[in-house]
Amino acid sequence: MTTRLAQRRSDERGQLAGIEMLPLGVLVFAVGVLFFGQLWAVIEAKSATESAAREATRTFVESQVDAGAAEQRARSAALDVLTAAGRDSGRATVRANGPLVLDRCAPVTFEVTYSVPVVRLGFVDWGNGFEVTSSHTEIVDPYRDALDGGRCG
Repeated sequence: MTTRLAQRRSDERGQLAGIEMLPLGVLVFAVGVLFFGQLWAVIEAKSATESAAREATRTFVESQVDAGAAEQRARSAALDVLTAAGRDSGRATVRANGPLVLDRCAPVTFEVTYSVPVVRLGFVDWGNGFEVTSSHTEIVDPYRDALDGGRCG
């Protein structure tokens, strides 16, 4: 009987192999969740910059003041949209592409760039972050009163 008990203790039957893989699996799962969270942050930032660029352009085009004041209002509107979307407006830049003139049928384009902060993961290096840029173009209403400008087209 003692030989059978000694044999049973030295036998590997009933042992669980691979238990050391559980911490690695948990680590991979945690990094994967953070990775997809980072991707979602970039998608949300893209949506916010698109809305901000659209609002800046629309504010400029529909403005009833001179081009300089309209540009300031447009920048302020874009930053307000980013703030309302829960973004830090200090990480954003709003700039006009091309000339800003309030003439009938003049194209107006605003571009909003937002720097998305990066989540540091153990073995995934994304550098300093992501730059998300969106732009929107509209033309000034061709039938608008009190503006200079010739025919469209």
